[in-house]
Amino acid sequence: MVDQTPVASSPTQTVFNAEDEKRKYRKLVLKRVIFLVFCVVLLIVVAGVSLALGSASMSFMDAYAAVFARAFPNWFHVTPLADTVVWTLRLPRILLAILAGATFAMSGSTTQAILRNPLATPYTLGVSVGAALGAAVGIILGSGFAEGTLLIISNAFLFSLIPVAVILLLVKHRGASPETIILAGIAIMYIFSACTTILQYFAEANAVSATVFWTVGDLSRAAWWQLPYLLGAFFICFAINLRLSWDLNIMKMGDDSAKSLGVEVDRVRRITLVAACLSTATVVSFTGAIGFICLVAPHICRAIIGGDERFLIVSSCLFGAVLLLFADIVARRVIAPIVLPVGAITAFLGGPLLLYLLIRRKLNH
Repeated sequence: MVDQTPVASSPTQTVFNAEDEKRKYRKLVLKRVIFLVFCVVLLIVVAGVSLALGSASMSFMDAYAAVFARAFPNWFHVTPLADTVVWTLRLPRILLAILAGATFAMSGSTTQAILRNPLATPYTLGVSVGAALGAAVGIILGSGFAEGTLLIISNAFLFSLIPVAVILLLVKHRGASPETIILAGIAIMYIFSACTTILQYFAEANAVSATVFWTVGDLSRAAWWQLPYLLGAFFICFAINLRLSWDLNIMKMGDDSAKSLGVEVDRVRRITLVAACLSTATVVSFTGAIGFICLVAPHICRAIIGGDERFLIVSSCLFGAVLLLFADIVARRVIAPIVLPVGAITAFLGGPLLLYLLIRRKLNH
């Protein structure tokens, strides 16, 4: 008769296994740090290229010299033309692209984590269609919550909060599951899209054209006064998400497992949803519905460094900024001097990229 008693691992073998796991973890952390540094360097390079390219072309170094000349006038000398082009025309657009891309990607990463769905984003929850309806009301009907320049922006922001409010009420009173939240967001998307279509059906051609252009998303309306709003929304939500990053990691195991480990699941989900949707709504109200950044950037970063939200949130911000900046360069230069809406470029580039990531993931499994 064969003895089937399991052989206990020796203390020496246990030590070797522990050391091996520590070595693997240190290697993974090093890989993540290298990727973060790579993203920072890539962001600096792409931003410099974006600064240099345009109808008034300049070198990469001249573009950055114009940026630093304001702070260090004795060290950098630039022409008045270069100073005007960089600070008046290009730098506000580039900073808007960086903040918008970082915010979109961060919101997509956290939304996918709390809803445990790779396709979940604030756009899926109806933020973009709510903003589109608000912009349509301002453009077509000329009515809203403010006047002048702020008419469309305020309409877009406030209407984008309606889907968020509906979903939060659903979560509070019905204890909605992640699947229910996503389905509620899709239902709201259809309702708001129908309302926007009806408004466009009875509108004049110029108003319809302006509404469609706003809906696609663009950075041409960038201005210095917009940046503090985006910067404030980004940093507040970034701090909240980093504070809750460990809870988000645990929630990926499921609500029951997270609750058993002491995570207040409903509270974390509400806070993260509000942070993601409010930051996205702030950006969308200024830029229009620029799609795919919030979906593609987290997937690319997750494929490279894994799903730890402590690193994924930061890397998604950096890579999302790079993606939107690159898309803006393509939009400005592909058929120059005509500038295409950057939302069309992100969709054109993001669709095939997402398909590639899905096919690669399927093949790997």
